[in-house]
Amino acid sequence: MSTLRIGLEVFAESQRDRLSNTRLGLLMNQASVDHRCRSACEVLAEAFPRQLKLLFSPQHGFWSEQQANMIESADTRYGKLDLPVCSLYSSTRRPSPQHLRDIDVLLIDLQDTGTRVYTFIWTMLECLRAAAETGTEVIVLDRPNPLGGRIVEGPLIEPGFESFVGGAAIPMRHGLTMGELARLLNAELALGVRLGVVSTENSEASELWPATKRLWVPPSPNMPRWETAVVYPGQVLLEGTNLSEGRGTTRPFECCGAPWIDPYKLIEALGPEAFPGLILQPIRFRPTFDKWCGEICGGVALHITDAAAVRSFPFTVQLLLTVRQLYPREFRLLDPPYEYETIRRPIDILYGSSRLREALCEEPATEPCLLAHELCGLDRGAWWARTARCL
Repeated sequence: MSTLRIGLEVFAESQRDRLSNTRLGLLMNQASVDHRCRSACEVLAEAFPRQLKLLFSPQHGFWSEQQANMIESADTRYGKLDLPVCSLYSSTRRPSPQHLRDIDVLLIDLQDTGTRVYTFIWTMLECLRAAAETGTEVIVLDRPNPLGGRIVEGPLIEPGFESFVGGAAIPMRHGLTMGELARLLNAELALGVRLGVVSTENSEASELWPATKRLWVPPSPNMPRWETAVVYPGQVLLEGTNLSEGRGTTRPFECCGAPWIDPYKLIEALGPEAFPGLILQPIRFRPTFDKWCGEICGGVALHITDAAAVRSFPFTVQLLLTVRQLYPREFRLLDPPYEYETIRRPIDILYGSSRLREALCEEPATEPCLLAHELCGLDRGAWWARTARCL
């Protein structure tokens, strides 16, 4: 099989003549690297001498060092190339008209995680909207979806529940690349952007990250391993609750719990053999920051035995329903603000509607496993038909 080539590498070799004398801007972070882990801005500065004028960074900062949920990054400079870096996770989440007037083409090169609430998608959407207003051309340098492109999980966002963790009706695990999402958003939202996508070469849509034979560079502090991305589509729902999602440990999203949870009781209630591709281990852990900082929590560790079989969204929905059933007095849902939303509950914008919150607030009339099945429904055929029309 031929060696995989990401959009950055294809673009740097194929577009030099077409874009000669063109002023370039680039949205990237530390995970935007080539096969030798060279930064995207350095690769492009070499391929297009003196044409790169401005850099932009998403949530977590240019160096992917900032923690989550409205911990903003300031504008800075990339010293090696002496280029300004404009933060798009600060007082603004989109490029200004002046920024776009200073460039002719905006390049976007970000490593997504395959999950709808990961905000890089919505930073890209804000860039598309800004570019539509100024007539700026946008080119997405595509990268593989680490979760592959065949499996989708979680319902679509319902109207009225859009936010910066979900600006359009897509599933939680969406099965698309950033380039494919850009095409979908441009078409369905009628943005009218002059949009190009430089696709990854020699890759199969069904492949999980290990098949790419690429190093995993963390795109954010709590996405240290590609395996973290496997459980993230479900485990991110914990951010809307008082359960620790493992922030402040060495295994964020791969462990979870709270001080009042008996890990053995929880795993027995979940049914440890009920979740393909996962082994649930009873654990105790002490977060060094974030929820329950410094307190010993009981909970579970998620060990992946078959990544292709894991369906983390139904797992976490059932986990939440089970915790609510076992610990109704201790378990609670968090109030806003969350990712710049100040009115709706975090669990609502994470899930995409009020249905999960309502199920967690009511006395359970249905077994958690059956109710979880109802709450995880998605017409997959309709989703893939939608994407086919746009791609």
